[in-house]
Amino acid sequence: MNQGPGCGTRNRDEDDFRHMQISDILSPAAVRTMSQITSKKRLFQEIAEQARSIYGVDAAQTLDALQERETLGPTGVGHGVALPHARLHGLDRVVGLFLRLEKPLDFDAVDRQPVDLIFALLAPKNSGVDHLKALALVSRTLRDQDLRAKLRANEDPVALHAMLAAAPGIKAA
Repeated sequence: MNQGPGCGTRNRDEDDFRHMQISDILSPAAVRTMSQITSKKRLFQEIAEQARSIYGVDAAQTLDALQERETLGPTGVGHGVALPHARLHGLDRVVGLFLRLEKPLDFDAVDRQPVDLIFALLAPKNSGVDHLKALALVSRTLRDQDLRAKLRANEDPVALHAMLAAAPGIKAA
């Protein structure tokens, strides 16, 4: 990495941004295939419970934060993908949970299509740019049509995690 003149803090931040990987935020235990999710509320409850058991955060706080964020505008980003996210107390880094739904769910997505691939992001309450970096990474990763097709064709959480973890890290714009 060139550290010559003009390569101050901004370039270091861009380098961190460029090298953020899905595996940095997504634990293998936080990947699931779900068949019994019938509503957005039930989905958020499931995410909150998983966040409690995997990352040790308060489930009620997680549920409230996800629902509060969703009132600002739906987090269904199109192509059957939703990226619910929230900031919480009790976290020291951004973490993620990935759910592949067997039956797509109405999510008020921007393209009005139901969602079946959900990548939830939870960030520390006072997280600055890391939350946005993680959101950009996940968004760019799940824009890949081939990856979405592979995720939909597989039910094994280990394989799903491996596919997501193998995706390229985020590249600076």
